Parts: sequence; C-alpha cells; structure tokens
Amino acid sequence: MTDLFQYPISFPGWWIDYYYYFTWTLAMLFLAGGWAFFYRFGKFSYGVDFGCFWKTSLLVIMTTIALGVPSYVNTKFFAEHGNDGDSVVLSSDRIEYRHRNGEKKMFLLKDIVSIYQEPVTYNPPAKVFIVARNAGLRDSINVTEGKFGLPNSDKLLSALSAKTGLPVKRP
Repeated sequence: MTDLFQYPISFPGWWIDYYYYFTWTLAMLFLAGGWAFFYRFGKFSYGVDFGCFWKTSLLVIMTTIALGVPSYVNTKFFAEHGNDGDSVVLSSDRIEYRHRNGEKKMFLLKDIVSIYQEPVTYNPPAKVFIVARNAGLRDSINVTEGKFGLPNSDKLLSALSAKTGLPVKRP
C-alpha cells in the first residue's frame, strides 16, 4: 500500500520560488533612499563636524537594515514555507520525496540507517532526518514538523519506523 503525505501550499508557487528578489529589491530601494537623502542634504566639506557624524551614522544604520532585514526575512520564510507543495510517498519497499518543481529523491527502505531529530535546531521548525546509505554513499531527506510542517508527520514517521525497524530518535 502506498501512502501520500503532502505539505500544504499557502502561497503561489512562483512566490515561493522568487520571494527573495522582492525582499532584496525593497531593501536596495530603502538604501537608495538613504543615499538620496544624503546627497540632497549632504554637506560635502571634508571637515569633521556633527553634520558629518549624523549623516554617516544614518548611512551605516540604513546599510545595516538593508542587508540584515532581507536576510532575516528570507531565512524565516524559507524555514516556514520552503517545503510548501512538496510530498512524501511511502510504499512497501521505498520512500520518495518529491519537490514541487518535479525533482525526486528516493531511498529503498532496506538502505535507511537512521531516523533522528537533531538535538539543536537553529531554524524554528523541527526537522526529522531520514538517512540512507547505498553503495558507500550517505544521503538524507528531512520531514518538517510543527505548525508549518507536514500534516500527519507523526503517522509517516511511525509507519516508516515500523517498516524499517528503526526507532525515531528524538532529543
């Protein structure tokens, strides 16, 4: 029997694939606005005065915001929605991970060597890794749990554990 588990898709596929262009464009427009303000109201004498200090501080702060905010937003968005539209197929002899753009990764159940969750997670959604070894090569897929994760991931993991005989190791 084949079981299909699919991540819900909460945004259009084109947005999930290209959201970072939008965030970086907005950030660079924000930075361009800071430079425009600097050139409009800048005093271009090379003496040291408080006018130079606050304008330099403005550019440093705006550059920090323009580089930091998109990095934060893109990392968080990918952690929460990077798997949207993907699916996991569990059959009697293999597990197959299908990416929304058509890429596939497949392991035979007999090649799976461990199923575990890492003890420290830096991106909030917890991921359970399914590691397989075949012909001396080691590869893995992961299943995201939690609010933005795979619905019925516990059912998938318990069925996989039963079929492989390996326990799901949690911290």
